[in-house]
Amino acid sequence: MKNIVIASFDMEVGGVERSLISLLNNFDYNNYKIDLMLYSHTGDFMDLLPKKPNLLEESKTYKTFRMSIGQILKSGKPVMGLARILAKYKATTDRSSESGYKQMQYMWKYALPFLPKLEKTYDVAISYLWPHYFVAEKVKARTKIAWIHTDFSTVETEIEIDIKMWNKFNYIVAVSDDCRNAFISKYPILEKKVKVIENITSPDFVTTLSNEKMDNPMLDDSRFKVITVARLSHAKGIDNAVKALKVLKDRGYVDIAWYVVGYGGDEDMIKALVEENDLEDSFIFLGKKKNPYPYMKAAAIYVQPSRYEGKAVTVGEAQILAKPVMITNYPTAQSQVKDGFDGYICELSAEGIADGIEKLYQNTELREKLATNCTRNNYHNGDELEKLYQLV
Repeated sequence: MKNIVIASFDMEVGGVERSLISLLNNFDYNNYKIDLMLYSHTGDFMDLLPKKPNLLEESKTYKTFRMSIGQILKSGKPVMGLARILAKYKATTDRSSESGYKQMQYMWKYALPFLPKLEKTYDVAISYLWPHYFVAEKVKARTKIAWIHTDFSTVETEIEIDIKMWNKFNYIVAVSDDCRNAFISKYPILEKKVKVIENITSPDFVTTLSNEKMDNPMLDDSRFKVITVARLSHAKGIDNAVKALKVLKDRGYVDIAWYVVGYGGDEDMIKALVEENDLEDSFIFLGKKKNPYPYMKAAAIYVQPSRYEGKAVTVGEAQILAKPVMITNYPTAQSQVKDGFDGYICELSAEGIADGIEKLYQNTELREKLATNCTRNNYHNGDELEKLYQLV
């Protein structure tokens, strides 16, 4: 029996965390013994973790990575607080919208000498969430695998720091072909390491939870309902969703309501944008939800307005629920849906999103076609794990 450790940050509500739960639920525990390393034992999904993996003890040092500097200092970890201050200072000259990626890199770089190692030696170590420095530097394993869930061609990082980290891994797993291609476009030297293993989907799980009874304001709303489930961040493009709804209102579509399930750092900015455009009654925030599926089920269409993705878990879940899906034309979009068959791809802009929703609103036949074709797809893909077993 091979010993495997899988590392991730926590179990807060998110697509990566849902995909990790699916992976763990479908693993072959007859042939593999799994240790799960979570830097922080927090998040609404903690109680969804299966019992078979062995959850390692929480590390107070690694838990500091998502604390504020004040919280870190109060926790008695002044060296980690200093690493955070240095990282923040180093990243201040970066004016990109995603400078947080570089700040995270620097934080790990400065903290690495002071981080504890895992004492156990494993056959395989899997780092499931970027940044992958813990598995790269602090875990002993014969084979190391790093997972990538996003389009790295759109993410600004220090490539020199990145390459040193990626070279510590035997394999790099991308969640779609386009995600792999985007990664290789940025790091062509790593091409031979990169494999594709799609997120494991659990249709029965999604369908069952979609029938859960809960207080759902969408059920009493007779308007044409759009739903998005996403982190409130630049990458997910929720600000463009607000602007798109404003365009639709200006065109006379007063009976469209857009619901958003999610939370994140851009929440205040997005809510201010909603208020600025007088959309409080029609752009509705449902907040963080452990179970988003009843809200998906109650909508007329599902829209993913992202600027970039690896392969959005929520889009696949909406398709499982036979929702007409529309996504923006981000670089990996073609890996997500078959345009015009089981999803619709619109231009990546506020106007493009508005045009796409207008088209789906007016064209009942197209909505029905997209939904029907979703019901004909087989979303059971547990055999994707065979690709992982071959690597290990």
